[in-house]
Amino acid sequence: MIKVFIVDDSALVRQVLSACLESHPNIEVIGQAADPLFALEKMQRNWPDVLVLDVEMPRMDGITFLRKLMAERPTPTIICSTLTEAGAAITLEAFAAGAVGVFTKARLGLKDSLLQLSSDLIKQIQQAAATRPRVVAARTATVAAPARPAEPTSNALTTTDRVVALGTSTGGTQALELVLKQLRVDSPGIVIVQHMPEKFTAAFAQRLDSLCQIEVREARHLDRVRSGLALVAPGGKHMQLKRSGAQYFVEVLDGPPVNRHKPSVDVLFRSVARHAGHNALGVIMTGMGDDGARGLLAMREAGARTVAQDEASCVVFGMPKEALQLGAAQCTESLENLPRLITEYARAPLA
Repeated sequence: MIKVFIVDDSALVRQVLSACLESHPNIEVIGQAADPLFALEKMQRNWPDVLVLDVEMPRMDGITFLRKLMAERPTPTIICSTLTEAGAAITLEAFAAGAVGVFTKARLGLKDSLLQLSSDLIKQIQQAAATRPRVVAARTATVAAPARPAEPTSNALTTTDRVVALGTSTGGTQALELVLKQLRVDSPGIVIVQHMPEKFTAAFAQRLDSLCQIEVREARHLDRVRSGLALVAPGGKHMQLKRSGAQYFVEVLDGPPVNRHKPSVDVLFRSVARHAGHNALGVIMTGMGDDGARGLLAMREAGARTVAQDEASCVVFGMPKEALQLGAAQCTESLENLPRLITEYARAPLA
C-alpha cells in the first residue's frame, strides 16, 4: 500500500482527491489537512510515502513547507497546481525545492476536471513512491547569477564544433540547475529535453537563465545552437537538431508522443546522432521510464561520447538504467561531476 497525505486549503479538492485515490486498491489516503502546519502535526503520527501538496495556502505556503520538509525529511511530493503561466513560475520554485511531480487542476469545473485526471494522479503517485528525493538545503538568500560577458563576435560560418545533449525527467529540474549553474559562457551549445508540461518550460528556462552565466531559454523553431547558450525543448513539442553548412540549429515540431512523451529525449538524441555524430556529448539523467535510451545508443553508434548519471545521485534511476542495459552509455558519472565532464569535453580536441 502507498500511503498518501493530501494538503490543500480547498475542502472540495481534498474530498474529490481522496475519493479518487481511495478507489485504487494499492493506495491509502492516511490523512488530509487544510494547511502545512496542521499537516505536519498529523504526519508526525503516521508519515506518508507520498505527499500531494497545494502551493497557495493560508498560514504557510506550500513552497516554504516543502523546503522545510526536504531539508529535514525528504518525502516524495507531488504539487497540485493550477496550470497557468503565472502559476508555472511558482510551481517551478516547488520543483527546485524538491518536488518530483506536478498534477494540474482547473479553476473551472474543478470536480469534473479532478475526476477526469484521477488516473493521471494515480500514475504519478505510483511513480513518486519509487523515487528517492535528495536532501535540499534550505535557501537563506537569493544569489544573483554572475554578470554575463558580452558575446564575442565570430565569423558567421564558424562551426559550433560540438554539441551537448541532455535528457532528463523526474528530478531533472534540480539536476539541470546544479549542472548549468556551474558552466562558463564558453561552454558548448547545449540542447535539453526535460519532460515537463506546456507553459512550464518557458518559466523553467527563464528561471535557469536568471541563475546561470550561460544563456538559457525555451527553444524557438530554427534557433541557432551556439556556445554559451542552452535551449530547452518546449513542453508539448518535439525538438530536433539539424545542421546547415557550418551551423547547428533546432527544429521545434508538433507530432505524436514518443515513448509517451512530448518532448521526447529519443527524438532529440536520434537527431543529434544523425547530424552531429562524433561532435556530440550525450548525457541521460535522472528520470522515470526508458525515454532516451535508444537515442543515446544511436549517438554512441554514431561516434558520440555518451554518459549516464549514476544511480546514487539520481532521484529515479530509470532512464539511465535502461541506457546502461542497452549498452548506450560508455560510463556513469555522479550529478556533481557532470559540469566538470562537460567542461573537459569542451576543451578536449575533437577525435
